[in-house]
Amino acid sequence: MNDAASFLLTGLTLGLAAGLTPGPLQMLICAQTITHGPREGAKVALAPLFTDLPVMALCILVLEAFSGQKWLMGLVSLAGGVVVLRFGWYCLRSGPLNLAPPGGGAGSWRKGLATNILNPKMIVFWGTVGAPTILMAYAASAGAAAAFLLGFYALLIGVNLALAWLTARFAAFLAGSGYVWTMRVLGLLLWLAAAQLVWDGLGRLGLA
Repeated sequence: MNDAASFLLTGLTLGLAAGLTPGPLQMLICAQTITHGPREGAKVALAPLFTDLPVMALCILVLEAFSGQKWLMGLVSLAGGVVVLRFGWYCLRSGPLNLAPPGGGAGSWRKGLATNILNPKMIVFWGTVGAPTILMAYAASAGAAAAFLLGFYALLIGVNLALAWLTARFAAFLAGSGYVWTMRVLGLLLWLAAAQLVWDGLGRLGLA
């Protein structure tokens, strides 16, 4: 197996794992799809394409400089916890499902970008796995680095879009109390995710 094929396989594996691992972004995809339709859920699903690049570049540039600096990740965790907590509150306050075509105010791009850019798991991934792998692949060839990124995002985005589609398939059955309780569960899950982020941040800052 040549370098490009090897790193393509690595990217596919990591992308699948990242997409299938439950997290704030996946929960937000479900919430936005149920509330505003699959188009809005798909917007959230595409967020990594826009948020990862600056984080990836930053991790590559300062990988060694910030090695072992827990305070930075602690602050990111706390900020992410606040954002996810707010989204969970919106879910908990949701009323019965309105099956009319969704209007404005979904804010899916903003919510998706904010959730992913403040997700410490994404930053930890690029700082500890993604960026080092890119550097390793690029040392072999530019094609190997490109193959890794292609494989990673093909499955990460593919799994996210599939989640939005699957959620939309069942949205019509969630009118009335079914929808309300589903949103309550999503809200609580988002709050649990927020609590984990806050606890992680406090731990990294030496406060817990």
